[in-house]
Amino acid sequence: MCAGVLDPDGRALGCERGHRFDLARQGYASLLAGKATAHRSDTAQMVAARARVFGAGLYDPIVTAVAQKVSSPRLPLTGDSPLIIDAGGGTGSYLSSALDRAPGATGVSIDLSKFCARAAARAHPRIVSVVADVWAGLPVCSGVADAVLSVFAPRNVADTARVLADGGRWVIVTPNPGHLAEVVGPLGMLRVGEGKQDRLSADLAAAFDVVSADRVTARRRLDTAQLADVAGMGPAGFHRSRSEIEADAGALARGGQVEVTLDVTVTLARRRSG
Repeated sequence: MCAGVLDPDGRALGCERGHRFDLARQGYASLLAGKATAHRSDTAQMVAARARVFGAGLYDPIVTAVAQKVSSPRLPLTGDSPLIIDAGGGTGSYLSSALDRAPGATGVSIDLSKFCARAAARAHPRIVSVVADVWAGLPVCSGVADAVLSVFAPRNVADTARVLADGGRWVIVTPNPGHLAEVVGPLGMLRVGEGKQDRLSADLAAAFDVVSADRVTARRRLDTAQLADVAGMGPAGFHRSRSEIEADAGALARGGQVEVTLDVTVTLARRRSG
């Protein structure tokens, strides 16, 4: 990609060098170009599971915490039309909630999955949804973003620092070892590795100052279908079939509900000047 500025051109986006990216009828633009990425993107089934989880409010404490960090009085948004980028935006739930607290802001949701991009395009009228590979670089001009979200998503540290204006904020959600701990083993989910916060601190050291890091916990009672959705919307959805996950969820719930723990850290970091 030439990294030129893209302008609307009918049902496409185009740059002065003649590159064009068609706008899908579902409301998003795919900016993928060149050889295929080696990274997996969420499937339609995974995205549907995630939409049900957010629709039921199961992750509301995390959604609210992220939105509060974006509009934190300790680091207020400035200007008439702030730009908020969600790098790994998924269904757009986190970005949508953040935009509700920032009436003049515009959001850009970036995800490798076209199914996520379709959902994000419908999530909020002020979301611009694009398909792109975060690891290949954020398709945003340098120094224009007021905030970037990275929620359970890969962190491209150098490019996040590039797109953020001086003093801009990065809101990062990382799972703690206790997150969904009651069901990780029985449902074949990936365990949270040790040292995540240490790795995050190392990532931030070069260009960011940590403003706050708050632990968010909550308890949820999930039935069989909800257990299957929570497992199936994440990496387990790549290597286990829905029927396998549902069978294990049914055996765990035994016709009732299982109490599970949400346990994450929400970090607010400020981009240093220069």
